[in-house]
Amino acid sequence: MKNFIEKCNTDWHKRSLYLYAIIVLGHWLEHIFQVVQIHSFHMETHNANGFLGMYAPWLVKSEWLHTGYAWLMIIGLIILRKGFMGLSKSWWILSLTIQAWHVVEHSLLSFQAITGISFFGYDSPTSVLQLIIPRVELHLFYNSIVTVPMVIAMLTHMFPSKKVRANMKCTCAVKF
Repeated sequence: MKNFIEKCNTDWHKRSLYLYAIIVLGHWLEHIFQVVQIHSFHMETHNANGFLGMYAPWLVKSEWLHTGYAWLMIIGLIILRKGFMGLSKSWWILSLTIQAWHVVEHSLLSFQAITGISFFGYDSPTSVLQLIIPRVELHLFYNSIVTVPMVIAMLTHMFPSKKVRANMKCTCAVKF
């Protein structure tokens, strides 16, 4: 009998990837909405909380939401990793590696929020790369560098070489 992770990488792999892609897309839309609020509607950064923040600003301002999402992303990348083979697995692992750094950054922010001790001489929680890139743009950057190899992994997984297709344990490959 297959366990949950095995099913996510075999029988349910295609559905699991679609669900994961929807979660990633939803997060992307939030960040894009936030950037539009800042650069098109000229909102102050602290008031530009994205779509979700219009209805639950306390949630968006919480480090828990952002850290929780970072962990959700890495858990998804880890769980779904076994379903990839060949070139697509290499791209997936690259995405996972970058997301691991993103989790470190969010864990650093959460630690500062919990303890009330801000690092680097700032008044509020600050991540390492936030020292050179503003927070909103930094998270859009992180989303980009995690998502691009993830999308390449999914595309090379959906359109594998004949050799990889012969050894696939799921039905994700597009058939012609």
